[in-house]
Amino acid sequence: MNWIPLTDEKQLAEIVETSQEKPVVIFKHSTRCSISSTALNRFERAWDSENTPAYYLDLIAYRPISGQIAEQFAVEHQSPQVLVIDKGACPYSATHWDISVDEIKPYLNA
Repeated sequence: MNWIPLTDEKQLAEIVETSQEKPVVIFKHSTRCSISSTALNRFERAWDSENTPAYYLDLIAYRPISGQIAEQFAVEHQSPQVLVIDKGACPYSATHWDISVDEIKPYLNA
């Protein structure tokens, strides 16, 4: 998986810009949570959309960015959480055991 580390709030503007051309995925992960680790592992094993930019946010190291994501895309902060950003909006998000590559795919090919 070719994660793009999400380490700066300024990257959110890049995500919005990129999403005008193609959907972008953000995976919010808590490195202290076993559920989050399991969800991340399942996601990475199933991921096959190498043409889709995929950002990885370490919530422990960059918690303020998660708050900015929640505000900017009108989603409640959760961990773990996956979001699809398309045309600057978040048409899909899932948390915990609901995180599934198969559920995301229709939003990547829209």
